[in-house]
Amino acid sequence: MTEEARHAGTESADPGASDEPAFARNRGMAWLLLVCGVVGFLASGQLVLERIALYEDPDYVTSCDISPFVSCGEVFRTWQAALFGFPNPLIGLVAFPIILTTAMVLFSGGRPARWYWRGLQLGVSLGFAFVVWLWSQALFTIHILCLYCMAVWAAMAVLTVLLTARNIIHGDLPAPAGARRILAEWAWPLTVLLLVATAASVFFSFSRAFLG
Repeated sequence: MTEEARHAGTESADPGASDEPAFARNRGMAWLLLVCGVVGFLASGQLVLERIALYEDPDYVTSCDISPFVSCGEVFRTWQAALFGFPNPLIGLVAFPIILTTAMVLFSGGRPARWYWRGLQLGVSLGFAFVVWLWSQALFTIHILCLYCMAVWAAMAVLTVLLTARNIIHGDLPAPAGARRILAEWAWPLTVLLLVATAASVFFSFSRAFLG
């Protein structure tokens, strides 16, 4: 069998590929997982490196210490930065490689079972809930922003909405047929709306810092 024939067979094996939105197809989901995984992993890794540097030198100034309102170093000194007794970014260093591995499986033509997609959905949903909590703490309790943390927020927001939509569209999560149609058409607008709403919440909570 030629390489072209194998590729054609892989594409035709993707159910509903002709009428599904691009992100819900195996190739589209692979790219989504890859981009979100890389962003999240790099941001988490940078946070870990900054945290180690701060452990070694308490006077170290982190690369995102821009102002009293935007400072990774100040966030590191809060109890929220190590909720489970260790630095939060270590969770990202463990979790995002799973996302990247799934992307590679999809790129290679693999087709994970339904139980895998449900497990991935559970993990991503729990991660997003944790991110929402961190967002609320940053805006309403700590009143300090961390740029690398916000990169993780954005990656998790995109990943959560589109992975959930993908799983509902494919039937890996139970949902009415109407919900499948709505998500097929509106998943990307909902993602953009969530990102804009998050950015707006940051802007209004720190308006004095941004506007001087």
